[in-house]
Amino acid sequence: MAEFVCKVADAAGRVFSHVEAAQTVVEARQKLSDRGLYVYSVRARGGFVGRTMGQRRDRTVKGSDFLIFNQQFNTLIKAGLPILKALDLLAERAATPRLRPILADVRDRVREGASLSEALEQHGAFPKVYVTAILAGEKSGNLTGVLDYYIAYQRVATGVRKKLLATLIYPAILIVVAGAIVTYLVTYVVPEFAKLYADMQIQLPLTTRILVTLTVTYRWYFLGADLCLLIAIAAVVLWSRSEQGGMAMDRLKLKLPIVGDTWIKFQVAQFCRTLSTLLAGGTPLVGALATAAESVRSRLISGGIARASERVREGQSLHAALASTHLMPDMGLEMIEVGEASGALSPMLGSVAEFYEEETNLRLGALIAIVEPAILVFMAIVIAFILISLYLPIFSFSAGTGSSG
Repeated sequence: MAEFVCKVADAAGRVFSHVEAAQTVVEARQKLSDRGLYVYSVRARGGFVGRTMGQRRDRTVKGSDFLIFNQQFNTLIKAGLPILKALDLLAERAATPRLRPILADVRDRVREGASLSEALEQHGAFPKVYVTAILAGEKSGNLTGVLDYYIAYQRVATGVRKKLLATLIYPAILIVVAGAIVTYLVTYVVPEFAKLYADMQIQLPLTTRILVTLTVTYRWYFLGADLCLLIAIAAVVLWSRSEQGGMAMDRLKLKLPIVGDTWIKFQVAQFCRTLSTLLAGGTPLVGALATAAESVRSRLISGGIARASERVREGQSLHAALASTHLMPDMGLEMIEVGEASGALSPMLGSVAEFYEEETNLRLGALIAIVEPAILVFMAIVIAFILISLYLPIFSFSAGTGSSG
């Protein structure tokens, strides 16, 4: 079990540091919240490397495998099988083999007397949203209904992620392929041509001299610069996994034109979708807010939602508490206010999520429609410059030989 250094505040407003033993960052936060403490930050004990490794440990069961398990489990429960018997069957015959030992561990905990939600939480591999939804289903006696809500949530969330990946994969392939071609030309083809021209003692045109100077004479300087750039990128990535680095990177994302607005709306859509699912399953608003905050990957937005949860606990309305974070878009706040007033908060949150998911897809599609041809044109210009610079001396030499003959 890892140890986490936590910055917290008590009910009297006193801020202090505390070391909490837990399996993951999420579990440490939940333990502190259950004691009535307000959590400012949680980081793995042991310095920067420890913090990044602590983040790596915080992995949960998710993806299409988890969706298939929930569909199978819900079908067995609806068929009238007891929970323990359903877990027995899935632990031995789950469609995904890697889930079987996990389900076997959950089954053993249930057999020892733990409730399903307790067994899932104790294992630590299941998303907090899922554990909270199962707990609400157990308390309300409507476990199958809650699982229906969660399966629908999983399908939508998985569909959104697949759309985003499908949109981004083509530009990524373009960049990788074009980069590989340019690297091959610069590291192998150009030096060979430079040797050939040196042996032939040809007067090189200006563009060829520039190319040879950059790729041969100053090659090691460029390689050193590339290495430094890679090290800097790796350092930034590691730093962004820490609490302070993640907050700084999130603030930077918000300031980026076009991208920042699209990013915040995607995060808001994820939050609203999660909160809607939890409320539809019967989870109380304050608890649902705390869990939804943990499901958002952005530390900046997660912290804002956690603060909003405290304000709701103190009696403030949801839309007013979210407005105080200055992160939620105005349209979303107005829709949430209408949902609160009409008593249909969960469906309205689902509508907010759909609205921003659609807007994110449209914006991302428009952005990619501009980026793709821009990448093609830029790489075509670079490759054309390299090839023309390489073959221009040959054309000049051939023309000179022909005229002298």
